[in-house]
Order: sequence, then structure tokens, then C-alpha cells
Amino acid sequence: MLFLGVLLGLCLLGAVAQRLDEDLRSFVTLPEVRALRFNITYVDREQVSPGYWFVAPYGQVDPEEPTTKYMQYQVGPYIYDTDGELIWAGSPVTDNHNTFDFKANWNIDGDPHLSFIVQHEYDRAEGKGKGVIMGNDYELEREVGAASDFDAFNIHEFKILDGGKTALACTTKPRQIGLGDFDRPEEESWVIVGGFVEIDLEKSEILVEWDSYDKLSITESVKFIQEDEVLGEPGWDYVHINSVDKNSDGDYIISMRFTNTIYLVSGQDGEIMWRLGGKESDFEQDFNFTRQHDVKFVKTNSTHHVISFMNNAADELHTEAEITSALFVELDINSSPMTATVINRMNHPGGNFTRFGGNIQELSNGNVFVGWNEQGYMTEYGPGGDLIMSAHFASTRYASYRSYKFDWIGQPTAPPDLVASVYGADEQEMITVVHVSWNGATDVACWEFYARSHEHGSDVLIASTDKTSFETMYITEGFMDWMTAKAIDVHGNVLGVSEVCRSEVPDWEAVGFTGESSHPTPDDPEILQNIREKLDSGDYGDLYDETTTDEDRKAAVYHATTEVADSVYKAYGMIQMLENITIGVLTIFCIGGILAGVWYIRRRKMRSYQHLPTDEAAVEEDAAKAD
Repeated sequence: MLFLGVLLGLCLLGAVAQRLDEDLRSFVTLPEVRALRFNITYVDREQVSPGYWFVAPYGQVDPEEPTTKYMQYQVGPYIYDTDGELIWAGSPVTDNHNTFDFKANWNIDGDPHLSFIVQHEYDRAEGKGKGVIMGNDYELEREVGAASDFDAFNIHEFKILDGGKTALACTTKPRQIGLGDFDRPEEESWVIVGGFVEIDLEKSEILVEWDSYDKLSITESVKFIQEDEVLGEPGWDYVHINSVDKNSDGDYIISMRFTNTIYLVSGQDGEIMWRLGGKESDFEQDFNFTRQHDVKFVKTNSTHHVISFMNNAADELHTEAEITSALFVELDINSSPMTATVINRMNHPGGNFTRFGGNIQELSNGNVFVGWNEQGYMTEYGPGGDLIMSAHFASTRYASYRSYKFDWIGQPTAPPDLVASVYGADEQEMITVVHVSWNGATDVACWEFYARSHEHGSDVLIASTDKTSFETMYITEGFMDWMTAKAIDVHGNVLGVSEVCRSEVPDWEAVGFTGESSHPTPDDPEILQNIREKLDSGDYGDLYDETTTDEDRKAAVYHATTEVADSVYKAYGMIQMLENITIGVLTIFCIGGILAGVWYIRRRKMRSYQHLPTDEAAVEEDAAKAD
């Protein structure tokens, strides 16, 4: 009854928690983390590619003030499986900072790595943000900070190039420019120029730096127009760069959101080689796009490029088309004029707009994965463009600037987390509830639970259960005082072992504990395991036989418990008898030793004080005889 009562209580507690906060998950083993839940729809599960989701939820794009920051960890990098089960919560690593462009990298040394951007502090003087690279053990390998002459590490891009030697990042910087292109030659205004850098990751040095200052006229901007007033520092964000990529020829492709243009920049001299879209497009194209994001090379050679990008068609204030779409475009740069043709288009499945962010990713099996930013919405398409999966945060409070899907192998160096708690008010009806998780591990197939009679005792296997979610719960009978768990893979190998943890116990008086003492005595797991083995082997009858009554089962269990208890009692009695004999023998030896010592000392004293003749005494004795 107690077992069922506690189980029902735990279920009701979980249901209440879910009703109160349905969009977030809590964990016993990671109490500081609140992980977002997903709503998932599979149209064709068989076509979905294997892999894990990489998302970085944030509540607002600007850093929160320290005084209003919610410190229970929610914001930051997270990995989920395709069932929406948490794999890794990285928010404690980034201390609840906004995180961007979080993804896996297999192009560094053949082993999996993580990379992401940690946004600057609320007060940028306290920290400008950084690019971060971690191993698949979730240990920090490298940090890349913003150069001293940049306001902050830009949040839009941190792309590690093949070989892992260099990375690309976007940059912004306030500059003062003349307004001659607006026929206002006497005036100057501050603007925010957009650009990119290629960084040496080993030395954190800038190898290539480019910006729009003397390359793009203010007339290309759709945000800074001729009638606008002159501004002081920092000025108009007149181009707003939001992505950069590099091809095998060493040229860079960039997206300027506020010019509605994609540019190819020469890796040789920094000159603009061509423009796609915007007011000065060099291409004959059969489509239009505006406010685009995440321009990337898919294929490239000397005559053709295939690129992908998000046609947002809207920003935070304006809408310029009917829908947001993810595009694959083929560019023929050998024709005259050059042509741009859409070869694959995926419209927003909800018929909505992605007004900020978003990304496109071609997967290894030909599927396409799209992150739509708002509410972490992401979709997967088959090679033919059919929607086969959609998912989004259950919460409407969060977005993910980009969302990716990658193969991943997580092997954390930190041990698994285990929490054990004892429940019960009667010594005969105690249970121990165990929760275990391993933040970041991908290869755990099952958990083995072990108990000890004391901290340094031998481990006794009490249960083995499959891992079915991020956190696994197991309930075992008895008061288990010391617990540990082993993570096992599909081949039976031990991947990791938790620390030995002492079980949490309630206030026994408060729970109304009834027993001979004020608190129960922990059970010996070896004894309980012997009982279970005998019960399972049928030594006390077939408890699983349908003809066996509950009374018979109770009697068998009582008999088993009594038998083991009698054995323990007899063993304890024998131990006591041996202890008594030993004490008696020791006492006799002690008393005998004391008496022998006293006798020996007295003998020594008698011999010390015995009268011994001297020469003078001998003379006196001879004189007496003569008289």
C-alpha cells in the first residue's frame, strides 16, 4: 500500500507541476535547470534522418539586466533527441546568457566538437561576448573574444572552417561617413558598418578583415534613406550583416539584411564580385527576396554556385511578401547576363513570417532541415520537398535564432548525477526512490543500481532498468542507505559510475514514524537481495501462479523475511557469543597479567630491601663473638 501511495503521490506531484508550468521540464538530478518542452508532429517518421536537435532558446535578443535576470537555468545551448527528450542542458555552462549559432562540428579533427556564441554582457564594459569551442566531453577547448576595436562579438555567425584552424564571424562598428551620395555633401552622419573577419583560432588573431565602409554606398540601404536626419554615434545600422561563408576559391559570400542583397566578396582584394538582389542586382532572376538570413554555399565551382538562404520577406516592422520561405538557388555566373534560378522552395508550413533569424541546413541523406526562429519552430523535409516533421517549443516565450540537426556522440567527463530518497512511516514498509541522469551522454542504454550497507561497503546490485528519458526513476523496497548507479551501453560496457550518495531521509517524527526507536535502521542490501532471489527462485512457492492467493503471497514473504531474520539473529547471536568468549579470555589474560605483574614487582621490592652484609658489619659481628 505504501508503495502504491508513494507512486501515486509522485505522479500527482508531477501532474501538478506540469499544469503549473507546462512548457518547461524540471529534474530531480538537475534541480537548477528548467528545460523547454517540445510539441512534435511526424508526418513520415521513416523518412526522418537520424541525429540530434541543436537549439539555443532565448527570451529576448538583448541581454537581460542583472537585477531582472531569472537565475534558474533556461537560456543557452541545448541538445535534444528527435523525440524531444533532453540530451544536454548547457545553460549552466553559459550562466543563462543568450547563446547563438549553436551547432556540432565534425570538420576539425574528425572528432565531434561544439561551437556557439555567448552574447555580450548587459554592460559591455564587463564583457564583449565570445566564440566558444568545446569537445564532446563538454569541456572547454577554446574561447575567441572580440577584438579590442569591436564593440562586441557579433551574435550572427561563428563558422569554423574545415580543418579547425580558422573561423568566420560577422562584425559591426560605428563609423562616420559623408552624405554626398544623398546629395548632401556638406553633411556627415554616424552609421554602423557591417563586415566580417576570419580569425586564427590558435592565436585569436584576425587574418582577414572586411567591412562596408568604403565598399557599399548608403544609397543601397533600405533603412537609411535620403530624408533621414544626421545621427550621432553609433548611428544608423544601414546594412546589417547577418551571415558569412567561404568557398573553396577563397571568396566570401555575405548577407546584408538592410540592403536586401547577397554579395560575393573577393578573397584576393576584398572587392565585390557580384550582387544578388537589392537595388543593384547583377543577376537576371525569376524571384525576389527581402530581409534574408543565413546565406551559405551548398555547391560551388568556377561556373555555377548553389546557395541556400532564408527569404524572411519581413522584419520586425514591415511585411514585403505573402510568406517566409527557405530557398535553394542556382547561380549561373558563366552566362551573360548571369542568372539566378530557384531550384527548391519550402514555404513556412504555418503560412507565417519569420521576422528575425532562421536558417537552412542540407542533411547528409538529402533531407533539408529548417529553423524558423520564432518559438524554436523547426521542420524537416524529404528530398522531394515534402514536409515529414515539424516541432516547436511548447512555450511561446522563447525563440532559437538558428536550429540545427547533427549526428552527435556525447561522452561527458563529469560522472552521472544520482539522488536517492527514502519514504515510509513504518519500518516494515520502507521504499527508496532513486533518480539518475547523465547530462550530455548519448550512449547510455540502461542503468544498474547498487546499494551498500555502509559508505565503504561492497556494492550489491539491486536492479537494472532501461534508460527511456533524460532522467530515469527507479523504486526499490527497503531503506537503502547508500546508493550508486552505473551507466551501461548496448554492449554491456560500463560508461560511467555515479558518486556514492547517501539517501535523503525525511523528518521521521514529522512523518509519524512508528518503531522501537526514534528512526528506522537502514536495511542490509545483501539480506534483501537474498530474499528477492529466494522468492524469485520459488523457494517459498510460485508467487506468480494465478491460483496463489494474496494471503499465501504475504505468508511466503513473511516466511522468507522471518527465515532470513532468524539467520541474521542466529549469526548475530553467534557473533555475540564469540565476542563474549573473546572478552572473557581477554579479561582472564588481563587479570592474570596484572597479578603476575604485581607478584613480580613485589619480589623485586623484597629483594631490593633485604639486609646485605658489609665489611663494617662483619667487623662488628666478629667483635661480638670475641666478647
